Formats: sequence, C-alpha cells, structure tokens
Amino acid sequence: MGRISQKQTLGVWMNGEFVGRWTVTSRGEHEFVYDAGWQASPLGRAISLSLPLAEQKAKGIKVKNYFDNLLPDSKEIRSRIQQRFSLASTMPFDLLTAIGRDCVGALQLLPDGDSPQNVRIIEADPVSEAEIERWLIETPIRGRHQDADDFRISIAGAQEKTAFLLHEGQWMRPRGSTPTTHIFKLPIGHHENKGVDLTASVENEWLCAQILKAYGLPVGDCWPAAFGSQMVLVVERFDRRLSSDRSWIMRLPQEDMCQARGLAPEQKYESEGGPGIQTIMNDVLLGSTMAESDRQEFFKTQLIFWLLAAIDGHAKNFSLFLEPRGGYRLTPRYDVLSAYPVLGNGPGLLQAKKIKMAMALDGHNRHYRWCELQRRHLESTAKRCGMEETGRAIIDAVIAMTPEVLAAISRRLPSGFPQRVAEPILTGLATAVDRLANVSAVPTSGITHS
Repeated sequence: MGRISQKQTLGVWMNGEFVGRWTVTSRGEHEFVYDAGWQASPLGRAISLSLPLAEQKAKGIKVKNYFDNLLPDSKEIRSRIQQRFSLASTMPFDLLTAIGRDCVGALQLLPDGDSPQNVRIIEADPVSEAEIERWLIETPIRGRHQDADDFRISIAGAQEKTAFLLHEGQWMRPRGSTPTTHIFKLPIGHHENKGVDLTASVENEWLCAQILKAYGLPVGDCWPAAFGSQMVLVVERFDRRLSSDRSWIMRLPQEDMCQARGLAPEQKYESEGGPGIQTIMNDVLLGSTMAESDRQEFFKTQLIFWLLAAIDGHAKNFSLFLEPRGGYRLTPRYDVLSAYPVLGNGPGLLQAKKIKMAMALDGHNRHYRWCELQRRHLESTAKRCGMEETGRAIIDAVIAMTPEVLAAISRRLPSGFPQRVAEPILTGLATAVDRLANVSAVPTSGITHS
C-alpha cells in the first residue's frame, strides 16, 4: 500500500457521547486518543481492554487490530463493500468510513467534526417481507449500484449477513443514528475452502443454540424465518436494548476476545496465535465483575462444544460487555455450529479423525484433535485454570442433565425440521456424553453422517 497523502481521522461516538478520535497518519500509523470529557464522564469506559482509558495517545498495531475486528472477516465480503461504496481500498479505515455508523457494540464512527443526530429517538422506515426478500437475495451480490440513502452497517464475522430493526412488531430499515436490533444470517452454503455442504447452517445454528440453552448457558435469542424464497436465522442483538421509556434504542458496549487481547482477526484461532482456554480463563475472566460464574460458564461452554463437535469456537466467538470505569463480563454465546451433520468419509464431508477444536485442551501435551479428547484432558484443563473440583462437578452435572436435555430438544423440534441436521447432532451428542460418562475417548473413526 502506498503512503497516505495526509492524515485521516474518524470521530468515535457512543450513544451520542463523544469518546475520542481514531487517526491514520500520513505514514500509515494508527493512533487513538480518548476525549477528556469522556474520561471524566460517569459513563466513561475504555473501548477495549487492550486500549485502557488513559490521557496518553494509544499507537500501533493494537489500535489497528481493534478497529479491523469491527469488520467482516471474509476478504470477499470486504471487497464487495469496497465496490459497493467505491472506496479506495479494503483497509479498515476506508471500509469503516463508509459503514461505521452501526458497528458491533456501541460505537459509531463518523467523519471528524460530525456528530450523530437524533440519537434518542427512533427513525426508521417500515419494510415489507417482499422488500426484505429482495434485500436478502441481493446481499451476496450487492455491488455499487445502490440507492443514495442505503443504510450502512458493519457486522463482524465470516458469513453473509445483514441487519434490520424490529420495533413494535414491524421490521424496519433504520435511518440516521437509529441502530439495527436483529441480524439476519444467510445459509453459509458450500464452504469455500473444503467444499463442505453447510446449506443447512440456519437450522444447525438454531438447534445448537437450543441445546446450549437447555444446558443452562446464556445464548442470544434466535429463530429461523422465511422471507419469500429466502431462509435466514434471525438473531436478536444482545448489544442493543430499548430504553426504559421506550423512546430510543441504546447501544451496549462490547468487544470480542481478539479485540480484548489486541490481536488481528487472522489470529482468532489459538493455533494461529489467538488466546486459548487458559488465557481467557486466567488472564481475562479472572478480572470480570462476575468472575466465578463467567469462568464456570466458559469452561462449561468448552465442554459442550466438544460434545457437539462445535469446532469453530474461536476468540471472535466470545465477547465481553464493557461496563463503566473498567468493569466487564462475558456476553451470551453465539455463532455455534455442530460438525456432526458433515462428518464422514465421502466428498464434501469432514473426517472425524482430522477435525480440530478452535481451542486446545491440556494433558501432557496440547490436544486440538476432536477425536482424541478425553475426560482427563478436560479435568487437566480445569486444574490449570484453578478450578479442579468445580470442573469435575460441571462435567458430572452435564452428564446428568443430558437425558432431559435430549428429551426436551426432541419435543421442541418444529414439524418438518430437517432430520439430516437433527439426527446426527442429537445422536452425536448422546454418544459423546455416554463416552464421557464411561471415561473413554470419542472414537477416531466409524462416525458417518450423510
């Protein structure tokens, strides 16, 4: 990339309050400085654990990484955003200049000197199901030929998605400073690298969310919905909340674990330099305002991810709510998919003996391979996180809960729910729990779902 001719700055705002400035200098260096008024405010807080609330200017890669993580992971999606808004590049500053008015969490990014207008009212236009269908059809192919009043949102993640506002029972397209409240996730389709068929990702993610809820874990509300020919998973945003007087929608500050650790989105997997279970448990969640429950829930989540063969639980799929004056706590779980429906030995399937977890368990060595994980690795991991007895109790409780969880989920499945999703996930879960109860490893072969 060539040198920037002059420095560029975006103002950073939170619910109508000025937070600070993000600058890219003429030498391409990233800087962030908090506004003095924000530092003194009772609502003041850091935008990230990696960028503490301080008078001095923050500089360097942690600043760049923080803002980079507000964007979609996919290079293809970023390129489409560049084309859609005729931007100079796919660099984070250029992209967020165009779409930073409605980011994950509470931030709004505006040209320096501008301020968000009418934050404490709801401005939006109703949209019909037919209009939503058209929008969903165009989402993966949307280019630069758009209406001038096209609303602009930035949603992190790897798959195609868009977002709308649900207000008083009506889907709406927000205007001005009004945020979206629900994310619409399209089916993933065939995975671009391995050709794996993930066309049932909507049903898969919904079912996994119900299973996590049944085990007592907090999960964002979601449901499958059809808009004409388009099936999506509608996900209620837990970073949005209607004000007590119901007059405006508040943005709730949050960040993912890559942002909290100052890492690039490419480092979301532990094997690529991202945080693992011990780092998150001991270096992050020990400082939570709800440390005991957050640590227990995080360990329980890792256990259930193993039981579900949910192999994509990387650092960007765990987030923190950011509270005033430095407090923080774990958000609900999100973006959970099981690999069980695509395990097998044929074309477009994943071999059970090859799949790896996003975060390793501990033993004498580090264990990523799903098929090799055993109860003793879970117990060893819990011990290294300072919760040996609690970890054992969580494992035993999950085993004991499973028969009722499976029965409740089976009763809850809607008519017509695809058996190619339900059967392998529920059978796989039951088998994994049986083996956990018998202190035995998940098998390295012989699991074939098609």
